[in-house]
Amino acid sequence: METIGSTGLWLAFTGIVLVMLAIDLFVVGGGKEHRVSFKEAAVWSVIWISITLAFAGGLWWYLDGSLGREIANTKTLEFITGYLIEKALAVDNVFIWLMLFSFFAVPLELQKRVLLYGVLGAIVMRTGMIFAGAWLITQFHWILYVFGGFLLLTGIKMYWFADEQPDLENNRLINWLRRHMNISSSFDGQRFFTRQNGVRYATPLFLALVLVELSDLIFAVDSIPAIFAITTDPFIVLTSNIFAILGLRAMYFLLAGVADRFSLLKYGLAVVLMFIGVKMLLLDIYTIPVGFSLAVVATIIGASVWASLRKEARERKNG
Repeated sequence: METIGSTGLWLAFTGIVLVMLAIDLFVVGGGKEHRVSFKEAAVWSVIWISITLAFAGGLWWYLDGSLGREIANTKTLEFITGYLIEKALAVDNVFIWLMLFSFFAVPLELQKRVLLYGVLGAIVMRTGMIFAGAWLITQFHWILYVFGGFLLLTGIKMYWFADEQPDLENNRLINWLRRHMNISSSFDGQRFFTRQNGVRYATPLFLALVLVELSDLIFAVDSIPAIFAITTDPFIVLTSNIFAILGLRAMYFLLAGVADRFSLLKYGLAVVLMFIGVKMLLLDIYTIPVGFSLAVVATIIGASVWASLRKEARERKNG
């Protein structure tokens, strides 16, 4: 499995992740119920992006000194492109979380706890899926075409059904859990389980957590193949994914109050998936440069955000 990931790089990356998770777990909000404000979310979003860019700078510096300028430039660009793609596709997951919390009427001060476990679960799932995917690619080159076709079809489906909302009332997993578990009708603080008259009940917070973890899994199935279209180096794939995930909770609380302003963003994300799928299908015919891919993705996302804000402005003016 070809990778730039030396022991030192893996240790540095792991150390950064563990330190930041420890700060988040034991310092920011602690174990108490905590309502994340827009200002706090904005500050943490800036912190996560700054740490990511610092890591990219450190990666370039290390590779420039050990493997040469060309490899340093290429791998750092792959990392930034992978991070941007992951961050962009994560917006769709934010929309799903908003819908889930609204459906279960989860108070704002309890959402942080659910998303904390969601992020931890996503890190574990993605690590396993990325190494499994990297191994499959080394053994079966043709699987890249499978990934490409899957992304193309997923993008088309996302574009076609962009305005449709999942029917949570008839969700099979929720209905199965309700048939096989005692589910309380009310919350008990941050607890996922509670006792009523000596009987153990799962709270609605537990149902929300299960659906958040499921959405993370579905999201990973879409986004991980997209990163493999940029690079098959497991170190770049994993680090770009994990850095994007670590900042996902802050991004959620940052967008929670203004998500409805980006009504056209899903169409942009769908086009991004289709572009990446085509890039993967052409990999043995024509290699689209990483820099060009970064420019295309950034342009599509920027254009869809601009169009969304323009649409909202027109509707407010006419309404």
